[in-house]
Amino acid sequence: MKVLQWNGNIGPKRSDLHNRLSSSGKRFILFKRLVLCLLIVMLIGLVWAGARVWKMNTAASTSPLQQAQIGIVLGASMWGAEPSPGLKERLEEALRLYRNGTVKRLIVSGGLDKPDFPYTEAEGMQRYLVDRGVPAKHIVLESHATSTYENLLYSQRIMKEHGWTSTVIITHSYHGPRALEIAQFLNFDHPQLALTESKVLNMPLHQSREVLAYAKWTLQRWWISAQTWLG
Repeated sequence: MKVLQWNGNIGPKRSDLHNRLSSSGKRFILFKRLVLCLLIVMLIGLVWAGARVWKMNTAASTSPLQQAQIGIVLGASMWGAEPSPGLKERLEEALRLYRNGTVKRLIVSGGLDKPDFPYTEAEGMQRYLVDRGVPAKHIVLESHATSTYENLLYSQRIMKEHGWTSTVIITHSYHGPRALEIAQFLNFDHPQLALTESKVLNMPLHQSREVLAYAKWTLQRWWISAQTWLG
C-alpha cells in the first residue's frame, strides 16, 4: 500500500512541474518576441534617422533660382540684442539675394527667445538688415513664430494679406529639407530654397536636433491631417 501511495503521488508532482515549466517557457517566448519587436523598431528608427541625415547632407538650393516677390528668413537664436552667428549666416544669404534682385522684399520670422531679451528674432533680424542698407519698408516682421511650422504658416498669412505668391525660403542646408516639406504641406506656390552652409554651427549637434525636430514634425503633420480629415 505504501508503494502504491508513493507511486500515486508522482503524477500530480510531475504535472505541477510540467505546468511550471510550460508557464516559464511561455514567458520566455513572450520576452523574446518583445525584444525582437524592440530591435526591429530600433532598426527602423536608425534607418529613418539615417535617411534624414542623408537628406540634410545632400540638400541644395533651388537651381536655377527664379526671381520672387518675397524671401522668408527663418529665425534662429538671438544672443541678447544681437543675432547669433548662425542667424547672421542666414541674414547674409538674405542680403545677397536682396542685393542681386532675386527677392524684392524680406519677411523675417521669429518670436521672443527669452522674456528678458530686448528684441524678438524678427526685430533683431530687421535691425541687422537695416544696418546693412536694406530699407525698413522692404522688411516685414513676423514676431510670433516659435517653430519652423509657425514661421512658414504665419509668413504665408502675411503673403496672402499682401497678395504675394512667389517666395524663396532662406535657411541653412541642414534645415532646408524640413522647411521645404512644411511649405509644401501648407500649399505654398512652388516654394524655392536658398540654402547656406554653416561655418560656425556644430553640425553633428544641430543635425541630431534636426532629426528630433523632423520626428516631431512628422507626428504633427499626421495630427493636423487627422484633424482635417475628421473635420
